[in-house]
Amino acid sequence: MDHFTVVTDRLDDTVAFYGMLGLTVGPRPDFGVGGAWLYIGVHPVLHLVETKTMPEPRRGALDHMAFFAHDFQAVAADIVRAGLTYRVIRTPRPFSQWQMFLQDPNGVDVELDFAPEETPPIDWKDHGGLTGR
Repeated sequence: MDHFTVVTDRLDDTVAFYGMLGLTVGPRPDFGVGGAWLYIGVHPVLHLVETKTMPEPRRGALDHMAFFAHDFQAVAADIVRAGLTYRVIRTPRPFSQWQMFLQDPNGVDVELDFAPEETPPIDWKDHGGLTGR
């Protein structure tokens, strides 16, 4: 996988959302349209393309994008402080990976995957389940 592209009419909100998840704005070619490239390390994994209005009909069928994440409790606290909601599931054994699901400002589903040995937030069961996805 090289990158995902999200078309947005809320560029600043979208940059701030993914910044909260640890992505950083980096160099981007001048395509003649607004946007941003968001990086993990030295690789631009998320390309944002700014538009005044969202295209109709929408293109593609991306269900969600997933990122490895660390410090489950701190990430959950940051998301709650930002006024966002999330859902948590734990994958069946033998994997037992923690998965957090939330939406970006454009309605794109984002999954954050945490190692099985991570400690979940105390109230993780209040955010549980696969419904609402």
